[in-house]
Amino acid sequence: MKKIVSAAVILALAVGSIFAGGSKDSKTGDGTKHYKFGFTCMDQSNPFFVLIEKTIREEVEARGDQLISVDPAKNVTRQIQQIEDVIAQRVDGFFLNPAEAEGIIPALDQLKAAGIPIVNFDAEVADMSYIASYVGSDNYNAGKVCGEDLVKKHPNGGDIIVLDEPTANSATDRTNGFLDAVKGKGFKVVAQQDAKGSLQYAMGVAEDLLQAHPNVIAIFGSNDPVALGTLAAANAAGIKNTKIYGVDGSPDIKKELASSNSLIEGTGAQSPIHIAQQSVAAMYKIMAGEKVDARYPVPTFLITKENVNKYGTDGWQ
Repeated sequence: MKKIVSAAVILALAVGSIFAGGSKDSKTGDGTKHYKFGFTCMDQSNPFFVLIEKTIREEVEARGDQLISVDPAKNVTRQIQQIEDVIAQRVDGFFLNPAEAEGIIPALDQLKAAGIPIVNFDAEVADMSYIASYVGSDNYNAGKVCGEDLVKKHPNGGDIIVLDEPTANSATDRTNGFLDAVKGKGFKVVAQQDAKGSLQYAMGVAEDLLQAHPNVIAIFGSNDPVALGTLAAANAAGIKNTKIYGVDGSPDIKKELASSNSLIEGTGAQSPIHIAQQSVAAMYKIMAGEKVDARYPVPTFLITKENVNKYGTDGWQ
């Protein structure tokens, strides 16, 4: 009788586990663990983040695991709500890029309470104590190399415009790098304004600023979409002698650099593929209970008209 009861209990537990949907890190028949991860970035309309998401998804799914991806479209309130929804799906880890460094903290509290480790990529959250590991470009250097190139090409200085994005730490680091590079070199920032990291928004901002300051010698944008929006505004205004810099090294910006008549002068290039791959590597180390570094910096470098052919225009470096 005891054997019959024991067999019934075992059967009931087995059936129950099937209908319960398994554990967070369920196993296959060969004992291999499989994981479910969350992914969020500030804006998946940006080609840079599109490629990061695509690369992380490919890396995760190649291991037989799942990626749940959400897009807040630069709205931190929406991002928090989306993270809440993904937490409810019992993910094992989260790849996170904040729409706002400070504003995302309530979501970090929820992830911490749920015991879900975070790999923060590209733009830092305001409080790094929440993060298991950070993977990102040397954003300060990405702006700095643009400023150094401008100093080399305009040794006597001149008036410049800066289009930044104060709510994103990555953009702030780029702007600081650029401004530090030109400091004390005869340059005057005649306007510095938030372009929200958006091509369309930057176009409108640049139109107004170029009307007020048509003779600026250079404009620095915190990313390539901002630089391209600025380019569209400058072209519409008939501007001929302004150098425009961005940050990313996107295929679209490299095509402009390869053109003989574009105002785009340079970009502080980074590699979204490298960021994605290193983020995945860090996450799987965490899943395996291995030690990870607090930071994994990804190098940045300058691409200009002079060296763009080295990197090609068809894809990311």
